[in-house]
Amino acid sequence: MANAAPDRTVRGTDLTQRDWLEAGQSLLRRGGLRALKLRPLAAELNVSTGSFYHHFTDFDAYQGQLADYFAGDHLASVLDTIMAAERNPVDRIRLLAEIVRRRGLFRLSIAMRAWAESDLRARVAVERSDAQVLGFLSCCLEANGLSSHQARVRGYALMTLGLGKVHAPDLDRPALMEELIALLCTPTDATAATVGQEERAWLTRASTISS
Repeated sequence: MANAAPDRTVRGTDLTQRDWLEAGQSLLRRGGLRALKLRPLAAELNVSTGSFYHHFTDFDAYQGQLADYFAGDHLASVLDTIMAAERNPVDRIRLLAEIVRRRGLFRLSIAMRAWAESDLRARVAVERSDAQVLGFLSCCLEANGLSSHQARVRGYALMTLGLGKVHAPDLDRPALMEELIALLCTPTDATAATVGQEERAWLTRASTISS
């Protein structure tokens, strides 16, 4: 008599909080905040809605942890992967751009920013995430020869361009990002000659505006 096939059904108790948080990010990427509901979330993991309560007290608590995950363990794992994989600072930026594109993280970021308009928890998470990514990009750009000020300006430009939703069917997005990286990551002779003047002018303007 043949042995019965093993039961491969996923049970709610087999899952971790991280599984539920990853599933929530998947829903946000595909449908935004309006897709983030308990039934679709359970369906994403192929478990009952009751399984949810093995890990979270209620859906509001889950949303708070999901927002925190965006700027915590999730982002840390992405940046740790990059740091371990690449030593060249520009190649680290290239790898970040590739991971963002491949995993659809720009869609997740856009969904988080929309959520942040109505939820302080999401806004705090987005601000933390932005600070971490900008810090990462700035460090890479400084290591490639740019001043601290220029590194932050260009890092901000890279972040903004990476989140753009401009419809440009004649441009290949990965190729476009590579051209932008080449344009923004490499210091030029003119940059080296004028960066001090630019920083002093910027500080003067900032002081004038704030006074």
